[in-house]
Amino acid sequence: MGNYYCIHLFAIKCTYTIRFSKSLCIFALQNKIYMVMNRFKTLFSTPIALVVNILLVYISFMVCRLVFVWENLSYFTDLSFAHLWEMSRGGLVFDTSAIMYLNVLWVVLLLFPLHYKENPVYERVIKWIYLVVNLIAIGANLVDTVYFQFSGRRTTASVFSQFANEDNLAGIFGIEIVRHWYLALLFVAFGFFLWKCYRTPRVEPRPRLLTYYIFNTVLMLAVTPFIIFGMRGGIGRDVRPITISNANQYVNRPAETAIVLNTPFSIFRTFGKKPFTEPHYYADEATMEAVFTPVHQPADSVAFRPKNVVVLVVESFGKEYIGALNTQLEADGAYKGYTPFLDSLIQRSLTWEYTFANGQQSIDGLPSILSGIPRFIEPFFLTPASLNKLSGIGSELKKKGYYTAFFHGARNGSMGFQAYARSVGYPDYFGREDYNNDDHFDGNWAIWDEEFMQYFADKMSEFPQPFTTGIFTASSHHPYVIPERYKDIYPEENLPIHKCVRYTDNALRLFFEKAATQPWYDNTLFVITADHTNQSDHPEYLTDAGRYGVPIIFFTPDGELQGHVESIAQQIDIMPTVLGYLGYDQPFVAFGCNLLETPAEDTYAVNHNNGIYQYFKGDYMLQFDGEKTIAIYAFKTDRLLKDNLLGTDIPMQATMEQELKAIIQQYMVRMNADRMTVE
Repeated sequence: MGNYYCIHLFAIKCTYTIRFSKSLCIFALQNKIYMVMNRFKTLFSTPIALVVNILLVYISFMVCRLVFVWENLSYFTDLSFAHLWEMSRGGLVFDTSAIMYLNVLWVVLLLFPLHYKENPVYERVIKWIYLVVNLIAIGANLVDTVYFQFSGRRTTASVFSQFANEDNLAGIFGIEIVRHWYLALLFVAFGFFLWKCYRTPRVEPRPRLLTYYIFNTVLMLAVTPFIIFGMRGGIGRDVRPITISNANQYVNRPAETAIVLNTPFSIFRTFGKKPFTEPHYYADEATMEAVFTPVHQPADSVAFRPKNVVVLVVESFGKEYIGALNTQLEADGAYKGYTPFLDSLIQRSLTWEYTFANGQQSIDGLPSILSGIPRFIEPFFLTPASLNKLSGIGSELKKKGYYTAFFHGARNGSMGFQAYARSVGYPDYFGREDYNNDDHFDGNWAIWDEEFMQYFADKMSEFPQPFTTGIFTASSHHPYVIPERYKDIYPEENLPIHKCVRYTDNALRLFFEKAATQPWYDNTLFVITADHTNQSDHPEYLTDAGRYGVPIIFFTPDGELQGHVESIAQQIDIMPTVLGYLGYDQPFVAFGCNLLETPAEDTYAVNHNNGIYQYFKGDYMLQFDGEKTIAIYAFKTDRLLKDNLLGTDIPMQATMEQELKAIIQQYMVRMNADRMTVE
C-alpha cells in the first residue's frame, strides 16, 4: 500500500514537472518571438516613420492647394470639379519634387546608418529640422495664395531680387496677416498638425550592429533612387527634370498653372536659371528679319519738333476702372467706372480700343513703357540682360538735347526703378528723399499721389525745355489706403482698390490743373498708362486677355491727337509712337510699333502668361507654349474666352505663329548678344 502511494505521488510530481517544463518552454519561446518581433518592429519603425512623415507633408501641400483655389476662385470662373481633380493629380508630381528637395537633408539624417545617432536627443533635432523646413514651405504656399492676386503666377526666385531694396515689407506683411487672419490661423494649425502627428522612430538602446548596419544601409540605398526620381519628376533616362512650364500639360488656361504648381517648386526650379534661351525657329537672321525686326528706321523728310514729353505711369490703373473705355461693359451703358477726370480727358485724347500691358508686375511696366521691351520669362531688369546697352525715350531724346528726369515717391532705389531709369537715359531721379517731407508719406510705400504730383509739376517748371520726364505713382497700390481727409469723400466700394482709384484720379485732375498754368504745358505731349492691372469684379477682366487690359492715352493740350481707334495697342508701342510723333530721325530698337503710322490691321500685342506666349492680332489671340499653338480665341467677340478655335480653319493662325516666333527669337538673340541698341 505504501509503495502504491509512493508511485502515485511520483507520477503526480512527474506530471506537474512536465507541465511546468512545457510551460517554461512555451514562455521562453514566446519571449524569444517577442524579442525578435520587437527587434524587427524597432528596425521597421524608421521606414514607417519616413513614410508617415512624408505623407503628412503631402497632405499639407494638398490642403494649401485647395485653400489657394478657394481664396482665388474668382480668377478661375469655369473651374469644374473634374478639372480640379485632374490638376490636383498633376500637382502631385510637382509636390513630390518640392517635398523631396525640402526633405532630403531630413531623410539623410533619419536613415544614415550610424548607430551612435540612435538616441532621443538626435531624434528631437531632426524633428525640428523637419518642422522648420516644411513650415517655411507651407508658409510660402499660403503667402502666394494672396500674392497671386497681384502677380498672376506662382512666385519664382526673382522675388528675392525684386524686393531686395524694400524696407517696408514687414509692415505690408503684417497688414496682410491681419486681413487674412484665417490663413495665419491655418498656418498655426499646420504647425500643430505636423508636431502632433510626427512619428518618431523607436530607438533601440543596444542595437545588434550587424543587423542594424545591413538593414539601414539597404534601406538608404533603396530610398535614394526614389528621392532622385521624385526631384526630377519621373523615372527613366529619357525623362528631363520637370520645370514650371510642364504644368501647362494639366491646364486649360495659363493662369491655372498656379493651381498645379506649388511655390517652393517654382522657387527651386528658377534659382540660377538663364532666362533667355535662344530658340531656332529661323535658321538665318535674314529670314527672321524679313518677318519681324525691332529696329525702327526714321521716316524720310519728317522735321523733328522738340515738344516736351511727360509719361505718367499710374500704379495699378487697370482699364476696367475707366468708364470712358468700357461703354459696353454693362447693359445700357450703366457702367460709369471710378475715374471722372480721366473720362473727361479721354474725350480730348487719342486712345485705342484693345490696349494691353506686356507684364503683370510693376517692374515689368517701366521697360515696356520707356524702352519698348516686353516681359518674357522673367522681369527684364532682374536678369543679366539688364546690364546691356539699352534704348529708351530718355536716352534717345537726350541725343536731341533734351533734359531728362524720372520721379517716384518711394525711397530712392525702391523696386530698382532708379537704376533702370539711369540706364535708359534718366540720370536725374527724384524720390522720397528729394521730396523731403515725410508728413506726406503714406506709411507704406511712398509720398501720397496728390502731393507728389504737385511737386512733379513744380519741378518741371524749373527744367530747361525741351524735357522728357516720367513719373510712377504709388497711392493706388496695395494695401489700399488713402489720406484720412478723403475717407469720407471716397468710402469703401466694391473692391478695396476702388477708393484709391478715385483718389488718384482726383490727384491727376489737380496735377493737370496746375500744369495748365505752367509755361511748358502747351508744348507738351502727355502719355498716361498703367504698369499693370489689379483687382477686378467683372469676368471680362479676369480672363487671360483681360488681366492685361490697361489704358493707353495720348493727350496734347492743342487737341492735335484725338479719337478712339478700333485697333490693338500695347505698352511697348509707347516709345516708338512718341518718337514717331516727334519726327525722331535716328534708328532705335523697340519691340512695339508706331501706332500713328501702322495700319490698324497690322498692330499687335504680346505678353508672357505663366509660361505661355500670348499674341494678339486682328480678331484673334493665339497662345503658344514655345513649340506649338495650344489655343486661339476670337477675343473681340468671345470676351470670356470660352471657345478655343484651335483645329478650325483660322487663316491668320499660320501667319501669327511665324510672326510670334520671329518676335521671340529676336528678343532672345538680342538679349544674349547685347544688341538692344543701334550702333
